[in-house]
Amino acid sequence: MTPIRLSTSWYRRVYIAVSLVSLAYISIYGLQASGAVAIPSELQVPLLVAAAAGLAFIPGALFSIITKKVSSFLPSFGVYAIFTLATAYLIASTGGATSPYLGVWALSVLFAPIFGAAGWVPIIVITGAYVAWSYLETNGITTQSVILTTLSSVLPLVAGFILWRNQPEYEEKVEKNVKNLANELSEVATRSEIVINAIGDGVIAIDGKGVIQLINPAAQEMLGWGKQDALMLNYKSILKLTDEQGKELTPASDPIDQVLNTNQQARGNKLIAVSQSGKKLSIALAASPIGEMGSGAIMVFRDVTKERAEEREQAEFISTASHEMRTPVASIEGYLGLAMNPQTATIDARAQGFIMKAHEAAQHLGRLFQDLLDVSKSEDGRMSNLPRVVDVATFTATIVQGLMQKATEKGLTLSYVPGGIDSEKKIMPMYYVNLDNDHLREVLDNLIENAIKYTPKGGVQVDVTGTDDKVLVSIKDTGLGIPTEDIPHLFQKFYRVDNKDRQEIGGTGLGLYLSRRLIEAMQGRLWVESTFGQGSTFFVELPRIDSQQATQLKAIQEQEIAQAAQQPSPQQPVAFTPDTTPVAAAPPATPQAAPTAQPAVKPATTVPRGESLSRDQIAERVRQLEEMAKQQREQNGQRQ
Repeated sequence: MTPIRLSTSWYRRVYIAVSLVSLAYISIYGLQASGAVAIPSELQVPLLVAAAAGLAFIPGALFSIITKKVSSFLPSFGVYAIFTLATAYLIASTGGATSPYLGVWALSVLFAPIFGAAGWVPIIVITGAYVAWSYLETNGITTQSVILTTLSSVLPLVAGFILWRNQPEYEEKVEKNVKNLANELSEVATRSEIVINAIGDGVIAIDGKGVIQLINPAAQEMLGWGKQDALMLNYKSILKLTDEQGKELTPASDPIDQVLNTNQQARGNKLIAVSQSGKKLSIALAASPIGEMGSGAIMVFRDVTKERAEEREQAEFISTASHEMRTPVASIEGYLGLAMNPQTATIDARAQGFIMKAHEAAQHLGRLFQDLLDVSKSEDGRMSNLPRVVDVATFTATIVQGLMQKATEKGLTLSYVPGGIDSEKKIMPMYYVNLDNDHLREVLDNLIENAIKYTPKGGVQVDVTGTDDKVLVSIKDTGLGIPTEDIPHLFQKFYRVDNKDRQEIGGTGLGLYLSRRLIEAMQGRLWVESTFGQGSTFFVELPRIDSQQATQLKAIQEQEIAQAAQQPSPQQPVAFTPDTTPVAAAPPATPQAAPTAQPAVKPATTVPRGESLSRDQIAERVRQLEEMAKQQREQNGQRQ
């Protein structure tokens, strides 16, 4: 029988097992010879056994250390044979069938099939010698000898044969699987490299120390670095990143540092990369971790210089167009207001209805231009920010009260119970925030108006709750709801849910986009939870300040307001050049009786041609005319 083809590691296991047991033999003999410990006679080891154990221990220990890759059949068999003979002699000299070392023999037999017929020879010879001796001693084969031979030799031999026979197949299978896996990984790596090299986005992979391990052709072209020059350099030498103002990134603003430090994905959409030649590129970058913390990262970036330039041009166009178009819209809105005033114009009821619709359309158009202008300002950083201390609960109550009539006219209920309790019976906490209250008003007004707009029946519930550091405003409706597939896009610019239920409801798709931009500018969050056909709940989360902070900030802000009041700032009016004859204030009626004293009303000044007026100024003139008309009616009633 040929030896079983096993890996070198299994022969090393033979060396280790032989070395350990042989060392035990030698140790027992040493204690016995020294007399330091009284060894029972049944455990004593003869000198010959100790010598044989030494011959097995020394090469076994050496070969177990130095034999790793080379074949070791012959040396391992030699060591095994010496050990087997020594064990057999030890058992024979310490009681034979009653020897305490009989179990070591079974261990030795278990390894015999590794060496095939060569390993079986000493086992068969020694076992046959025992059977012959037993036969001669008893003039026959006893049951005891048969049982002992079976338990100590036959069974371990069969077990060893079964164990080692299957072992080569297992190792071959494992080796084959490893090779297949390696081939598959190689194929995947090849395909991945082909894909990475083919894509138009730049790809750079780095290790945990920031050293570049991979850079694709697109990245090489964008950054002006060759592959061989870039590999093994720190990524900061190749991918030089700054913010849009040209300032060096901090660890908190660098998405690559964030990935390396947190092992989480990170993005940077407004970054500048400086190429080898000094060219500046606007890029959008996404970085992802590779493996465990500190293993490395892979970054994918895209040149968006052209896109950014187009966005700036679009923003400038929208800003300019919105600003310029507000001028005639303000004029139209103001003159339509004058036309609807019976004291400044005499028209029939039918014409008045037409003018009223035109006035509403002009107001809607004015709001649209204002939204476009606000969006433009929010995107290029021109949006004003004037923080003021606000109690959100009271602030929200005012907004809800102002929209109550609109909800009532539609047959809806608009409820506001902050904290879910009866505010008349229980004191509410003061949910203070420090932010631009005009922006907050615009957001809450838009969200509540939307809830009313998209709720055919039922009602809208507004709630204010909070934690130690957060204030949460929720607007819940029983309206149309939002399809699941539309929710991720709901806050995108110009996005509107497209279904038949909303076709008759107007909108630009800017309100929610602008609301989120404003809330994020205030370090807050805006999100929605919705079930289609059942309603939606919008949540506004804002950073909260405590009462002490609120008191201190209020004092500072009031002082700033007082100082600003003493130094009036110049207005920046909207150009207003009417094409018609200026409209003067209505002349007072000829008095026929002494009228009762009336409160003085500031007369409405004429609108001279070419004067620059803002929308607020136009509205003020309309208000003045209405006030004068009211006063005139009262005077006429007194005369009658």
